[in-house]
Amino acid sequence: MGDTPFADKPLTDRLLRSWVRCRRRAWLDRHGDSHARIYTAHRTLQLDDQQRSFVALLPRKPAAGLSGLAEGAPGVVGVRLTGEGPDGLPLEAHPPLLERVAGSSRWGDFAYRPVLARQGRRLTREHRLPLALAGQLLADFQQSPVGEALAVAGAGRRLEKERLPLNAALQRQLDEALVKLAADLQRLDPPPLAADRRKCTLCSWRGLCNAEAASEGHLSEVSGIGAKRREMLQELGIHGLKDLAAADPAVLATQLERYGEQHGAVALPLVVQARAQRDGLVERLDQAPSLPELAMAPGVLLYDIESDPDARDDFLHGFVCLPRDQSGRWDLGRARYHPLLVLQEHGEKRSWLRLRRLLASYADWPILHYGETESLALKRMAQRQGASDRQLESYKHRLVDVHARVRHHWRLPLNSYGLKSVAAWRGFQWRQRSVDGARALLWWRQWRGSGPLDRGHHQTLRWIFTYNEDDCLATWAVASWLLEQGNNEERSDVTGASER
Repeated sequence: MGDTPFADKPLTDRLLRSWVRCRRRAWLDRHGDSHARIYTAHRTLQLDDQQRSFVALLPRKPAAGLSGLAEGAPGVVGVRLTGEGPDGLPLEAHPPLLERVAGSSRWGDFAYRPVLARQGRRLTREHRLPLALAGQLLADFQQSPVGEALAVAGAGRRLEKERLPLNAALQRQLDEALVKLAADLQRLDPPPLAADRRKCTLCSWRGLCNAEAASEGHLSEVSGIGAKRREMLQELGIHGLKDLAAADPAVLATQLERYGEQHGAVALPLVVQARAQRDGLVERLDQAPSLPELAMAPGVLLYDIESDPDARDDFLHGFVCLPRDQSGRWDLGRARYHPLLVLQEHGEKRSWLRLRRLLASYADWPILHYGETESLALKRMAQRQGASDRQLESYKHRLVDVHARVRHHWRLPLNSYGLKSVAAWRGFQWRQRSVDGARALLWWRQWRGSGPLDRGHHQTLRWIFTYNEDDCLATWAVASWLLEQGNNEERSDVTGASER
């Protein structure tokens, strides 16, 4: 904690934003060992979005610091604002951008308002409270009220602007949050793990929290339990994985029905899932073949998409073409990777023609993917490009969701049935360590630049292709395990029949 007493350390807008997202994260930001942080591309993507949005908003490059404010620049960055909050709490804000607006201030017949770049589709408390903090401190500094803040998203013609009134109700919310934040930061130990840990994948402290969740058998470790369901279970005296595994499913179903019949219906699946994770059990749920489409197929297409969800841009459709050899075995040695980039300057029509040509070249091959993203993206692109009903039906018939087949046929001793979790459980290793979709998106933006004349290094594109190809091969690692189980069962049936 250095030489500065805790009481003198300001509450910052960055800490406030972390706290709104997760109380424990804010505490770790202040007190945690920085060496325990894990790099996440999410923050870098945020800064990239911010830069693009501000370029689209302003007529010219923003000025920097107090001199920019004094000269009345249209936009100013690099300003540090300080002040006092409720109970004399020291406050500090570093607004990403201050935008000049009509009014009056200490500098003349103009004033400023705080601006931030919004990620996601809507303005949330995570955006509102830091903007309110910046507005409060800015009002004191510029000696002029700040009636509203601005949130922006996108770039160019797609730039979205949303004004946020800085009213008394929002100020009360801010004061309450700051008092609670200060109390949390005074704790000797960090606050409890978040109830809903789905957002933890974006956090640099996830390694610490994942380890603690696993060691204590946190309810969020059970596949299928989110924040709401965890709260219900805790009210019933079930506080961890072991408690859930020991519960009577029938009794639990009756207890959960008080929250609605749909909750009672999940009692048995949750209990048996907890038991599978506790005991390391693998259980078959459906004896029918998991992937009957592959029985006579000459090969398969393994399909994975890389996308920019905020921009709704599926920028890479990746396929691994995996044939059978003459003996009917799957021949990984002859597998070939085909990356199809979707470049804005080419238009979607060109990309669709290339994609359709590839699919037509392997017309008898099923298309394996993991999750619904690929299926939905392919169908939507086909519809936009005027594909016939017959074509759409053909694609629908060929698409096989391996994730859905795993969930339908098997119960696994895993806290997640996502591709990374299941494939790793089967021993698959990605060639690039600690790379995820966010990192691939960051690489894409770095390579894409502002257009054809501003491309990044070709190696960056190779990194994206390697990651995408590995996701395709990871899908096959799971699919081949499903096939193995079917073959093992067939062999055991034959053995049993011969013995009889």
